Amino acid sequence: MLRSQYYNQMRELARGVRGRFNLTSARVLRSDLRRIYRHEGIHIDLWPYKFKNLRGAYFNDEAGPTVMLARGLPEDPMVFTMAHELKHHYVDSGVSISYCDSSNQSEPIEIGAEVFAAELIYPQDDFSSDLRKLGVGIGQCTPEILVRLKRETRTTLSYAGLAKRAEFLQFSLAGSLAGVKWKKLEEQIYGVPFYKQYRHR
Repeated sequence: MLRSQYYNQMRELARGVRGRFNLTSARVLRSDLRRIYRHEGIHIDLWPYKFKNLRGAYFNDEAGPTVMLARGLPEDPMVFTMAHELKHHYVDSGVSISYCDSSNQSEPIEIGAEVFAAELIYPQDDFSSDLRKLGVGIGQCTPEILVRLKRETRTTLSYAGLAKRAEFLQFSLAGSLAGVKWKKLEEQIYGVPFYKQYRHR
């Protein structure tokens, strides 16, 4: 099977999961993933310690399916990691263990999990439609537009995920979204969040 076919299958699988579990917006929360995990009988273990560059792992043994997650991840990366590991449950359960870190991120099985996770959180067609509603055409997407898109959709797909998709779909010019300080840009456009203002008083 061609890689492109495999990745398209992962997108189709993600859209099917969204339909089965009534995920109707671009804002998928960890509570949504926990609901899916409970339905699928997946146990969650939160690590009380940190591993460098390791956010999650999927195990399937005599004790049943288990996903280990790095405790303390912010909402967006936690949701993405949970979605990523869900792909391993659906597609790679014959593998006794699958871990996700920077050492294996270029392997097709891991890219497939990234594709699945991004589609589960914010479907590609919805992303394209939302950009077009903002008047964005091919090659016209800027960092400021992605900040606006994230604010208006309240998506839990990260800025890095949004930027990668914008370039993949050619809404942005190659490399034009690299190296952006997203949170700083967000504060420049929308102001410093209240909790930060309060913290520095």
